[in-house]
Amino acid sequence: MFQLYDVIVVGAGHAGCEAAHAAAQMGSKVLLCTMNMNTIAQMSCNPAMGGVAKGQIVREIDALGGMSGIITDKSMIQFRMLNRSKGPAMWSPRSQNDRMRFAEEWRLALEANPNVDFWQEMVTGLLVKDNRISGVRTGMGIDIPAKSVVLTNGTFLNGIIHIGEKKFGGGRTGEASSRGITEQLIELGFEAGRMKTGTPPRVDGRSLDYTKMEIQHGDDNPEKFSFSDATSTLKKQHNCWITYTNKEVHEILETGFDRSPMFNGRIQGLGPRYCPSIEDKINRFAERDRHQIFVEPEGWNTVEIYVNGFSTSLPEDVQYKAIRKIAGFENAKMFRPGYAIEYDYFPPTQLKLTLETQLIDNLYFAGQINGTTGYEEAASQGLIAGMNAHNKTHEIDPFLLKRSDAYIGVLIDDLINKGTEEPYRMFTSRAEFRLLLRQDNADIRLTELGHKMGLASDDRLDRMMDKKNETSSLMEALKQIKVSPESINEDLEKHQTAIIKEKISVDKLLKRPQLGLSDLRKMDFPLDTMLNKYSQTVIEQAEILIKYDSYLEKEQAMVIKLNSMENYKIPIDFNYLSIPALSAEGKQKLNKVRPETLGQASRISGVTPADLSILTVYLGR
Repeated sequence: MFQLYDVIVVGAGHAGCEAAHAAAQMGSKVLLCTMNMNTIAQMSCNPAMGGVAKGQIVREIDALGGMSGIITDKSMIQFRMLNRSKGPAMWSPRSQNDRMRFAEEWRLALEANPNVDFWQEMVTGLLVKDNRISGVRTGMGIDIPAKSVVLTNGTFLNGIIHIGEKKFGGGRTGEASSRGITEQLIELGFEAGRMKTGTPPRVDGRSLDYTKMEIQHGDDNPEKFSFSDATSTLKKQHNCWITYTNKEVHEILETGFDRSPMFNGRIQGLGPRYCPSIEDKINRFAERDRHQIFVEPEGWNTVEIYVNGFSTSLPEDVQYKAIRKIAGFENAKMFRPGYAIEYDYFPPTQLKLTLETQLIDNLYFAGQINGTTGYEEAASQGLIAGMNAHNKTHEIDPFLLKRSDAYIGVLIDDLINKGTEEPYRMFTSRAEFRLLLRQDNADIRLTELGHKMGLASDDRLDRMMDKKNETSSLMEALKQIKVSPESINEDLEKHQTAIIKEKISVDKLLKRPQLGLSDLRKMDFPLDTMLNKYSQTVIEQAEILIKYDSYLEKEQAMVIKLNSMENYKIPIDFNYLSIPALSAEGKQKLNKVRPETLGQASRISGVTPADLSILTVYLGR
């Protein structure tokens, strides 16, 4: 009934879609297994993509040739560039999306790829022979053969939904949980754990009074996520709104604490630290009288509203009473209550950097099964797992990203070497080279790599090279233009920066923190005509490279220094337990993670500088 597939992807969420697309685009024959064809690429939580550090990840996925950026652009209803008041390392694109259109666009994209087949059924087990994956088994007892398998089960593995004192099996509201895989993996020697996440109530937008809320517009000149020409920027945008909880809301919520599964011990798994439930917020931050609530529309043609900031698993009657005390929500009608969901995950220290498991060859994990939270983190793992499943199946070298290459590299390196005991979320602070890993240069950093792997198209590579060459051309032009004291000193004084005493090139002026190219364009020398030859993207890129030149050089020097440790390869069968001088914890962690390089070993929690020195000596021998 089924052919031998190169790659079977289990689960069709953000990770599964990217994995299936990547492997198929690179030439593998792929089967995407999902319990429900109608929920492919479902935005299970908020209808948004990007945000702090997450927006950088979406742009990196796009630069490599993934689809999340294009799908996001096609279903976008509002765009905002966050942190514009800070330095460019912090700028983070974020969009509100039409939930139904996002899922539709992903399905259309996958169906347009002739290398992707679909099968709607629960996968209940894996086919394993001699510690090597050979396919999957479905709930109907059908065995489907494959050379590699990517598990992207999301919150479905033994998922339990909690609403107050009620609990029932489910991977998402209205959908069954997945059973069988966890138990088999534990039998095979894997370590498993439990995590939890939550979601807020959905309400009827027609029942809200928006005049009592703060309106939140999109950017005046909205950008987009994809570097390709497959999408365009928004011509119109949907508004969002902001309101706040208050003391009365908090008091009502507290009446349900005795029935809260989070406080009475029914939930064992740890929830996301940086996206806590409303009951957790008022419990941990009792001194605060209010908490911010983002009122987010679910799409262009729906009245459903996502109440961001009000995630909860309290009883539905308590949720309903409390939410109607929020300004603008006095007459709110609830579509469905919020809930918490508890699910199985597998500590990611059991994986290789390719996201292949250490115990079973050609078996890959991606997404929440690895302990992460967020669409973007999941999608990036799916992309890397799909690429590497294809590569291994076709005997091609693995595709790896270093911490200095991408936020995706930071994410995977953190997971593999440090593990996580709570849902992992990416932040700019996790990346030590964040000035190099900006959202604006993701194409310059990664498109060539994606093109070599057969994922990014020739057109993408050509566009990236044009941008790179035009940026160099503009930077050189700015070095050649000289301005005199008499033409600029008056303007410099207005900007509270030192006057000049002799002619100076524009690029040197641009290094001053008080001045940007937008300021210089307004001054009394001919700059505007020259800049009109270049796109805004190129102008922004050139300005960043000039203004932060010395900082970028320092980070690059640090990258070269640290990457030298990545050249010290460690044999896969190296016997750490035979080195008596290593610390007991060092032996244990090194033996468990089995790092591929000395650089990776240096980032493992519990491995000391002394352990590294000893390891270096033994490797030298």
